[in-house]
Amino acid sequence: MSNARRNEISRRSLLRGLGVSLALPTLGSLASPAHAAAAAAVPTRMAFLYIPNGVNVERWMPTGSGADYSFGPSLEALTSFRHDLQFIRGLAQQNGFAGPDGAGDHARAVATILTGARPRKTAGADIKAGVSVDQVAASVIGNNTRFPSLELSCDASRKSGNCDSGYSCAYSFNMSWRSENQPATAETNPRLVFERLFGAGSGHERAESLAARQQEQKSILDFVLGEARGLSQNLGTNDRRKLDEYLTGVREIEQRVAAFNPESVAGVPELVLPDRPPSSYADHIRLMADMMVLAFQTDSTRIATFMLAHDGSNRSFPEVGVGDGHHNLSHHQGKEENLEKIARIDRFYGEQLAYVLARMKDIREENGRSLLDNSMLLYTSGLSDGNRHNHNDLPVIMAGSAGGRLTTGRNLVLSDEQPMSNLYLTMLDIMGAPQDHFGDSTGRLDSVLV
Repeated sequence: MSNARRNEISRRSLLRGLGVSLALPTLGSLASPAHAAAAAAVPTRMAFLYIPNGVNVERWMPTGSGADYSFGPSLEALTSFRHDLQFIRGLAQQNGFAGPDGAGDHARAVATILTGARPRKTAGADIKAGVSVDQVAASVIGNNTRFPSLELSCDASRKSGNCDSGYSCAYSFNMSWRSENQPATAETNPRLVFERLFGAGSGHERAESLAARQQEQKSILDFVLGEARGLSQNLGTNDRRKLDEYLTGVREIEQRVAAFNPESVAGVPELVLPDRPPSSYADHIRLMADMMVLAFQTDSTRIATFMLAHDGSNRSFPEVGVGDGHHNLSHHQGKEENLEKIARIDRFYGEQLAYVLARMKDIREENGRSLLDNSMLLYTSGLSDGNRHNHNDLPVIMAGSAGGRLTTGRNLVLSDEQPMSNLYLTMLDIMGAPQDHFGDSTGRLDSVLV
């Protein structure tokens, strides 16, 4: 990146203060003709959202094919996004099946979902999987943004121990892999994500900024208020409103972060982060999702993974009247009572996806499309039926059209089962990170394209 370009990013896209750096959305009023032309070519964002333990297939999968399809009852929350989605039937991760390795389907479900590679069965330090699709893209285009990629989770990360029938916990808790031996650890604490997105400077400066905010009940916006006011004076009416809405959104998220875990602090060397569970799972998911959306909106990153829970998770869902553990229920044995509870959990997760899509659809970008239109979000699980531990005909939703390149508003039923890796090759093409081969790919899945 040229020095001139770096200066432009610094001057026009960031507001700086003590220990903080507030990235801004694109503001057309500030753009030079060259910058305005570049802004018209809005980047594509790519995200992967993971749900655990499979689904109640009969109530989750859509019926019909093509544009003539109906939502399964578990996903009624998504009906208003009908024209923003593409269901894909017939994708598999064959390396998730047992083969010669025996039990351990939950660990393999996570380890294979973005890599297409068979993980080495070990509970020791000699873990081995494959580079995940998000990290392949990040290695090619990640230098265009402040952060090459963003990894999020609502489950505390683990990299050691035996979590599933002789498989290391590193497999069950990490869907993103920088190398075949190194998982990309996901962040679970909203405060740390917030500080990562908006913190700047040395560890001492960040600690001083955070201490001032906590002790004096200041906002991160207080540290950039003067610069923000000066910037606002140079904006047109629409951009001024856009800036005000953005800053209000940042403040609301900051307040939710503080309420979520008021004792947590920034991850800088001078301070210690306590480990506290979330008070509300849905609030945790939505807060992390909001920060992912902010990162996309400000072009802080174009690549994200978000594991809502690790496979094998036995979380209960009292918010939807399910006191049983999810993993236990996934071994439903065909019992209608268990299947009905799984459907309630599926509905809960579908509502969280609907929240993310609504947030992204409300954000308009310089090319006239929404942030959702300019993105592709893959929502999936590494199992279809958790009782049978099936790794084929996986539940797959592609949301967004990647700037008009993906077909939406249909249920794509593939005539032949294909590796999920084929879809990833096509997604890498769209992201500008083409590869000849990925995972267990056999070719590209260009049938998802317009």
